[in-house]
Amino acid sequence: MTDSKEWLTEELRKVEIWEKDQSDLWFWEKLGRLPFKIIDKFTPAFIQNKIGVLLDELGQYVQTGGSYLSSASKIPAYYPDLTINTLEDVEKLAITTMDNAVEKITGNRKKIATFQGAGTGIGGIFTLTIDIPLLLSLQLKTLQDIAICYGYDPKVKEERLFIVKCMQFVSADIVGKQAILTQLSQFDSPDDSTKREVLSELQGWREVIFSFRDQFGWKKLFQMVPIAGLVFGAFINRSAVNDIAEAGKMLYRKRRIIERLGSIESNEIQTTK
Repeated sequence: MTDSKEWLTEELRKVEIWEKDQSDLWFWEKLGRLPFKIIDKFTPAFIQNKIGVLLDELGQYVQTGGSYLSSASKIPAYYPDLTINTLEDVEKLAITTMDNAVEKITGNRKKIATFQGAGTGIGGIFTLTIDIPLLLSLQLKTLQDIAICYGYDPKVKEERLFIVKCMQFVSADIVGKQAILTQLSQFDSPDDSTKREVLSELQGWREVIFSFRDQFGWKKLFQMVPIAGLVFGAFINRSAVNDIAEAGKMLYRKRRIIERLGSIESNEIQTTK
């Protein structure tokens, strides 16, 4: 590791500035529910059932890992110029190296989201119901890969909760964001009672996903127009993946910086003894 204590402290400050900037609100956010009210009214039951299946799969993901789980076996692909094969190897990398890997993943996923949004935007409201689970899956997969790039294992139940919290953070209002940041600041607490309190929130995973879906509904409003939805869908999906990737990068980056600072301070204490 080549990260100095001074550099880590400065980078942590930058992340905290980013957190404070996450307060931009739309006073008409309630319009976000409109597309989904229309969907619920006019969409055939079998399509609504597909969305329900997605929610059930996301719940299964939180509980047991689900079918979307990224694998640590992909680590060499994230770091092709280095001999990196395990999460333990990743933990020893410089944070800037981790950042570069995340940037490459983000660029790739934004391209996929653009084509996906354009394709599902052609048919308006009916293909929108297909786009919702596809986009959620892509965002979930992106967060898993970001976790691996920073040396965290998404197979661990606690990490899956952290990923869902990242998804919730993106769609929350400023009060919700502050509450989530408080929860995540205790995520790596050595206090077992704190860990149990955080883990108990797994029971609310379904509410998290419904909230996430409804809150970005206003962004999908214009995608409901057939043909024109192609342009809106491409832009909106690209933006949605960019937002989730940015949040994932910042929140995981903060954890890694704090852990590394803690390690440096522990070594300093040991040295002075």
